[in-house]
Amino acid sequence: MKNGMVWVVALAGVGLAGLTVLQARGTERARSEGGPAEAVPARGVAAEGRVVTYPGGEVVVGTERAGRLVRLALEEGQTVRRGDVLAELDSDELRAALAEDRARVTEAEAEVRLAESTLKRRADLAAERIVAAHDLDQAQRDLDIARARLLTSRAAVDRDEAQLRKTRILAPISGTVIGRHAQAGETLEAGQRVLTLADLTRLRIEAEADEADAAALGMGAPVSITCEAFPGRAWRGRVEDIPRSVTLRRLKPQDPGRPTDTRILAVKVAFAEPTPLKLGATVELRIEAPPER
Repeated sequence: MKNGMVWVVALAGVGLAGLTVLQARGTERARSEGGPAEAVPARGVAAEGRVVTYPGGEVVVGTERAGRLVRLALEEGQTVRRGDVLAELDSDELRAALAEDRARVTEAEAEVRLAESTLKRRADLAAERIVAAHDLDQAQRDLDIARARLLTSRAAVDRDEAQLRKTRILAPISGTVIGRHAQAGETLEAGQRVLTLADLTRLRIEAEADEADAAALGMGAPVSITCEAFPGRAWRGRVEDIPRSVTLRRLKPQDPGRPTDTRILAVKVAFAEPTPLKLGATVELRIEAPPER
């Protein structure tokens, strides 16, 4: 009876060992064939971030001088090229002042020509000792005054033209209108916002990683990017900049249990593939170990 029990236990042990081997082989086969495998605990640094433009890729365009806005035909979503006219201020008074100063330039040029002729005649007469040296000095002074008036008139024209250029608000970058802050007919103050432009063709992520994870971060590290607006989808990225200083958190954590007064590293992440993510979207990141060099 005891011998029978021993055989039963031995056979059961052999069966369990065989089952373990078969399970291991099945798991290995599933992995090699791309099938489901055991869940592996996620590794890397978790961070939250926001989609932003590269430096200089988002610009708030304002007025350089006060005036009434007479033209603003652009709407949000329209694209512009650098140098395109975005808006115009009323310029009637400036144009009138410019015409007046240009007329003064013409008058001053005529006075200079007359003064130069007078000086030449008196110089000839002085050489023949027909006129006194004082008369020659007077003619030279009149020419100097005429030339100074001409320079003043030309400077006034340059000032008017510079002010006139400021009535036309030009696009400082090529991009898309993402904000409109004024309407045609409004009287604007100097420096008041008119439009916001952004280059949506070059976006990246500014992530906030806990300062305690600084040692696990590296340049070029692969990043997995997810967003609540696109459940079940992920995109690839890479770390392209790690700051040398820590700052206070600026993003509000999605997890209410996480502290808001922690210090973070504002890590910059470049997209490695096209995504449908919008400017300003909040994303979650998993930053892996950097590639070995």
